[in-house]
Amino acid sequence: MVAAYTQLLGERYRGRLDEDADKYIGYACEGALRMQTLVRDLLAFSRVGRDGAACGRVDCDAAMEVALLGLGSAMQESGAVVTHAVLPVVWADRSQVTQIFQNLIGNAIKFHGTEAPAISVQAVRAGAQWLFSVSDNGIGIAPEYAENIFVVFQRLHTRAEYAGNGIGLAICKKIIERGGGKIWVEALAGHGSVFKFTVACNDPAEKGVGVEG
Repeated sequence: MVAAYTQLLGERYRGRLDEDADKYIGYACEGALRMQTLVRDLLAFSRVGRDGAACGRVDCDAAMEVALLGLGSAMQESGAVVTHAVLPVVWADRSQVTQIFQNLIGNAIKFHGTEAPAISVQAVRAGAQWLFSVSDNGIGIAPEYAENIFVVFQRLHTRAEYAGNGIGLAICKKIIERGGGKIWVEALAGHGSVFKFTVACNDPAEKGVGVEG
């Protein structure tokens, strides 16, 4: 409601007040919209593990196609090229697997360098789990920040440089760890990043499968 009415105020009275008033209305609109996005992101984070997500066999190729469809406009605008090998079937929640792909690839597109984003997604069998890697040619991450980026609200850049609230990677971490997996990043500042995470191959409850790192 705050966002809607401040936008309406800005549209109807822009230029009818003084320059400072227009500027202050703009600040109010921007702040209200940012808070709206923040609340939505926090709700998404809090719902992980509480919405009764049903795990089952998930075709990651199909999940990837849905994720890329959602990122279509960002890919077109940035000239991003996303390639992936034939991806496996895993034991997880379909919508959450899609969200992981979308968050990781979306970040790779957002934090690109001077060249168009080039992103590759691969998966290899690692015992009772599949080990996924999402590599890019972006700006990279300094090793000392490799842990911090998975914490809610932790940002390495200002909003003026890159939009967002710093919640996407925290959501990925929460989803993956609740499924018995792990997520980490291997990166150097200015040399791209490789995000890796593990997902169970089969239902651990049925097979008595332990978690492997």
